Amino acid sequence: MVEHYPNYQDFNDLVELINDSENDFDLQLIQKAYLLARSAHKDQRRVSGVPYILHPTSVACILVQMGMDTESVVAALLHDVVEDTDVELDEIKKKFGETVAEIVDGVTKLSKITYSNREERQAENLRKMLIAMSNDIRVIIVKLADRLHNLRTIDVMRPQKQRDKALEVMEVFAPIAHRLGMKAMKEQLEDISIRILDPVGYEEIENDLQLKKEERDKFIEKIKHEITERIGDTVKHIYVTGRVKSINSIYRKTFMKGKTMDEIYDVFAVRVIVDSVLDCYNVLGVVHDIYQPLPNRFKDYISTPKKNMYQSLHTTVIGKDGVPFEVQIRTWEMHYAAEYGIAAHWKYKLGLGPGKSDKKAMQEQIESLRRTIENQIQSEDATDIIKNIKNDLSQDEVFVFTPKGDLMNLPNGSTVIDLAYAIHTEVGNRMIGAKVDRRIVPIDYKLKNGEIVEIITQKEGSGPKRDWLNIVKTSEARTKIRQWFKREKRDENIVEGKSMLDSELRKSGLYFNDSDVEDIFPKIYSKQHCNNLEDFYAAIGYGGIQIWKIMPRIKEEYQKKYEKKVEEFVPPKEIPKPRKASSGVRIEGMDDCLIKFSKCCNPLPGDDIIGFITRGYGVSIHKKECTNVPKDIEHSAEPERWVKATWIDNVEDSYRSTLEIVATDRTGLLADVTIKLSQMHIFIRNLTSREAKNGNAVVIATIDTNGIDHLKGVMTHLGSINGIISVTRI
Repeated sequence: MVEHYPNYQDFNDLVELINDSENDFDLQLIQKAYLLARSAHKDQRRVSGVPYILHPTSVACILVQMGMDTESVVAALLHDVVEDTDVELDEIKKKFGETVAEIVDGVTKLSKITYSNREERQAENLRKMLIAMSNDIRVIIVKLADRLHNLRTIDVMRPQKQRDKALEVMEVFAPIAHRLGMKAMKEQLEDISIRILDPVGYEEIENDLQLKKEERDKFIEKIKHEITERIGDTVKHIYVTGRVKSINSIYRKTFMKGKTMDEIYDVFAVRVIVDSVLDCYNVLGVVHDIYQPLPNRFKDYISTPKKNMYQSLHTTVIGKDGVPFEVQIRTWEMHYAAEYGIAAHWKYKLGLGPGKSDKKAMQEQIESLRRTIENQIQSEDATDIIKNIKNDLSQDEVFVFTPKGDLMNLPNGSTVIDLAYAIHTEVGNRMIGAKVDRRIVPIDYKLKNGEIVEIITQKEGSGPKRDWLNIVKTSEARTKIRQWFKREKRDENIVEGKSMLDSELRKSGLYFNDSDVEDIFPKIYSKQHCNNLEDFYAAIGYGGIQIWKIMPRIKEEYQKKYEKKVEEFVPPKEIPKPRKASSGVRIEGMDDCLIKFSKCCNPLPGDDIIGFITRGYGVSIHKKECTNVPKDIEHSAEPERWVKATWIDNVEDSYRSTLEIVATDRTGLLADVTIKLSQMHIFIRNLTSREAKNGNAVVIATIDTNGIDHLKGVMTHLGSINGIISVTRI
């Protein structure tokens, strides 16, 4: 006897669904895939203890119910074998063909690559899937089915992991399902996710709907009867059905927009399905004759389809008993496309338009989504992908017209700059202004529905401005602006990027010499897909890399390098005696000369230094960057008095340094600084503090260290004290 598990379907269920389907499936190939998957997953179980093989069979069942093809079902059965078993992708390619292998590879996570954090791994996995999806849309359809089944069986996971998964679905996968027009999939994903993210709110809506179920059913039956009776003589072959909005849709309007259930006009919806577009408009006239339409609540998505090719007439009316409800009117073809989206191509072989082949219609339907995907995968920063997905796949859209009457739809909140780049890259690059309904508007003007927008350009435009990156809404515009700066202003970007990074490093109390750059920066810029330091600076300059995102990694690498200098430091057994002036430095061409270290810059071993021959006091040692060292020594007043100086290897003497520590003013700050220095065995020569502006305090510490690397380690440790804002060498 086969054990049954709730929310799971086995291979027998899959075969039964295939036999009941009107589609033609290659059952022999599907069975071959099942046997390979069962063998590969034979000893594996899910967290719940359910045999693992029941997950891919359940995903395959979802795809059959959606009407997908043989290759999709085979890929679903095999979608975890490469990631979780010893089966290689080449084996799948040999046994099931290249197409199935590409779908499986697109769904497979990048599990064998190490990433610095969970967000980076998530973003790179998404990037990989989107690249595969741009080649074969079935990749995302299999992934959506996989996610749906995981949500249906998510109760066994830890609460926090449930919330993480549900949030990812709401931010990424449900919007993609929406863009693909897969309404049924989208609503299931959202409803389960809302139940996980806000169980109290979900239960409140569910209970409210359940309490009024009988009353609601009677109301819908009454409306269906009234419409059928009046329309029956005018339009033949009509089908009328009623429903309640999805819980997520109600949730958005109640909890997120602060409305009560009584204030939502379209909780109830009646759908009328007819044979032709002409019948749709005839039914609309009859409905408006029976019921009072609400002003500004009519939408014609037949003449102006949504980006996901959704078509229907929507009107909100008030019944005779004063209850508002929505009526949706569409043809059968529109209905299939609305429910199944792109999957309707396989399920019903829809042409989605007169005179169009199935293949061409499908390509048109996913073209806007493909452009969105390409914008994501061009992003230098993988962690920007999820943010861009949320913006560009937003369900809220704004519709505007060009002066020629072309309809353009963009995410809600888009500006005239976004529209310019949506029209064409060069229109955006040459844009100098815009007119909305014949009046000049600011460059950051946000578009509204129904406006006529004219983009003003000039042939020899100076190009986009850097602050446009902070204005635009869509990643398409942002990517094109960055590409312009990347292509046209490389030298300027390198200078700008280096300046921006140096400024941020100084604010954080990090001081890099040439060896630091050679040791640390390659680890940073290689992660950002840059080939060298100049590419890295240029990417920062044109906005491809955001400094605030890379600073934690830079600090981490810096700390790894210099905290060792503190750990390796062997403290003196006694309080150090004043060092000899000549210790630790070699002067080119001079032996046993008197040496002193200038107080203007307090050079330390590791600093680049130079000597100055003084009259009667030997050689004074300065840092090369000291303000008292001429920038051009050859043309200075006495160039012969400047001599080459270097540090002797393995210097063991101690050297005096002064640090300025800025921190939030609080009781015990000075004590914490003293304790931290004592723990590091640092000799303190002087320690003072004073009040500063904005509730801060400044501590000046004069200490002894054995060189620049040791000092950097000390500064890093001081920076870990609670309330420290910056630690600077002065």
